Amino acid sequence: MNPVYPSDEQIQLALKSLRAGGIVAYPTETFYGLAVDPENEQAVAALYDLKKRSRGKALSLLIPEKEFLSSITPSCPELYERLIDRFWPGPLTLIFKKRDNCLPFLTGNDGSVALRVSSHPVADELCQQWGKSITATSANLSGHPEMITAEDIDKLWGDRISYILDGGKTAGGPGSTIVRCDTDCVMCEIVRRGRITELEIRQTLLDADIVCKY
Repeated sequence: MNPVYPSDEQIQLALKSLRAGGIVAYPTETFYGLAVDPENEQAVAALYDLKKRSRGKALSLLIPEKEFLSSITPSCPELYERLIDRFWPGPLTLIFKKRDNCLPFLTGNDGSVALRVSSHPVADELCQQWGKSITATSANLSGHPEMITAEDIDKLWGDRISYILDGGKTAGGPGSTIVRCDTDCVMCEIVRRGRITELEIRQTLLDADIVCKY
């Protein structure tokens, strides 16, 4: 991974764009993502329109740290605690029951919200200084390949996004692994294969049943 790191001035410009309801591209440990303020309905709608993404498909969120979970979800299953202890910060997205303060279409209208803590220093710094969640959807048109450089994003989006936080070339795929817990919190489902392998999930959860759905 290219060790390019934005200056504090660049971080502040990205934050200013988020506060103004803009869309910010930023690097993660896999691909570049697109951030908006998930509490700003107009910004979230603009992000869906930009990506040509169906409103029925949820947008995942980055949070600054595990302690922020309680502001978004009413509970954290014990199985998730095990996964969080081992894989956060990192490319593991967990699907939680959401609180009522989350925008319905942000979560695909199914009462859940997908969360993770990023291990990329730039994504982490952006999220820490923002002080709450940001969207973590990949910086591509829906159904098209993800992007790993700021130059690629600039060629595709240009001035259609507010700011590109250049963190150098990212590591690329696979993306984050996505896991969902069942209603009784005794079984986990791997809903998307990713950087964290099925074997690693199984080794961490031990006695839990795991269903793979690829």
